Amino acid sequence: MKRPVEKRPAKGLKDRLSLALTTFGVGYFPGPSGTYGSAVGVAIYVALAVFEPQFAVHLRGHGLSAASADGILFIANVVLLFGFCLLGIAASTRAIDLLGDEDASEAVVDEVMGQLVTFAFVPFTLSWPMLLAGFLLFRLFDIWKPYPVNDLQYLKGGLGICADDLVAGVYAGLCLAIFSYIAVILQ
Repeated sequence: MKRPVEKRPAKGLKDRLSLALTTFGVGYFPGPSGTYGSAVGVAIYVALAVFEPQFAVHLRGHGLSAASADGILFIANVVLLFGFCLLGIAASTRAIDLLGDEDASEAVVDEVMGQLVTFAFVPFTLSWPMLLAGFLLFRLFDIWKPYPVNDLQYLKGGLGICADDLVAGVYAGLCLAIFSYIAVILQ
């Protein structure tokens, strides 16, 4: 594990939480920290895909129809993703001063967010081909940075850290949705 290179030491709970959320711990590993962050995003998605059916059954047990339960879970997922993105942007903004860089390699919350956005375009699945395709598509768009992804990283603060990865996630998600649709047709 590479030694943390904070510009200034974390002071207080807010700094420590900001660093924890911004780096997810894997940001300090040697090697491709962005890829590690994407892997964390896939792991979070898999955990949600495993537990979501249990929540749906619980909601149906309270007299809701399958469509109502699915609607509630969809809205909950959108709200959670949006909230996570806002929290990640705020933590990244605070971490800039701590890490001493506008886009420190230790900051991987942007990759986690982008990866989750990618999977938001398809229904929950534990299909390894779809998981791998989503992972690789996001990494492709995150590295390639087609217009306007590259320009977004020049925004100030945490928004600059995260915006390019969020849009890369949208591009990857659109491609994944097309692949998913084609896979359903070919079955």
